[in-house]
Amino acid sequence: MVLETERLLLREMKPQDYAGLYAVLADSDIMEHYPYTFNEERVRSWIARNIKRYQEDGFGLWAVVLKETGEMIGDCGITMQNIQGRLLPEIGYHIRKDQQRKGYASEAAAACIGLAFEIHHFPAVYSYMKYTNIASQRTAMKNGMRLLAEYEDPDNTYTRVYGIHREEWEEQHET
Repeated sequence: MVLETERLLLREMKPQDYAGLYAVLADSDIMEHYPYTFNEERVRSWIARNIKRYQEDGFGLWAVVLKETGEMIGDCGITMQNIQGRLLPEIGYHIRKDQQRKGYASEAAAACIGLAFEIHHFPAVYSYMKYTNIASQRTAMKNGMRLLAEYEDPDNTYTRVYGIHREEWEEQHET
């Protein structure tokens, strides 16, 4: 499976993506709002877990690749996450520090939201993040999501949940 946007390709991760993904997930600045920074074992496990998700769910986090250069700059995709005790489709993203603030997370997330509704027929999709992760909140809002909940969380102190229902998304994309 490959998703294509104006500037990006989102494709399934493979073990050879280790170095590119390590540059993202092992960066303490990027992972500031995550419970931990990744080490070698966690990055390899992350790739393996997503390969398993592709097989079991038909989706997961995909490698985000610049079309112009073929360079992997992060990951983005759909995963099923426990959000307030419910297993819900979540749009997640991590973009390498030198490629942030260029709209890549929003562009990749928009493609994943479309896939979630058009191919997987979810009634709604969500993004959740630590309450201090303003950049992720902006990405969610840029893609039409709105704040739905905030709750106490032992990992994040407080977690904010943004979401969009299929009908809202369809209204935003009528042409």
